[in-house]
Amino acid sequence: MRKRSSKKGKMDLNKLAAEIVNQATSETLHETTFDNSKNPAAVALGRLGGLKGGKARAEKLTDKQRREIAKKAAEARWKKKSTSN
Repeated sequence: MRKRSSKKGKMDLNKLAAEIVNQATSETLHETTFDNSKNPAAVALGRLGGLKGGKARAEKLTDKQRREIAKKAAEARWKKKSTSN
């Protein structure tokens, strides 16, 4: 006996296409793409800080501090390799 296909949870393709067209042509589309819980100015400022953060930190470090950070990172990598085998 053949299995019957279930229509539970399936959306009509015509309804789906209409919904896509409505969203694409809607004037409120621009409003829905932004997360309203965040202040756009604060987001931009945070991104700016993130973009220059690593470079600015590296410039402030002394040679000794950079060496210590690199040594610590190398030890962590070697420790990870030895425990995974």
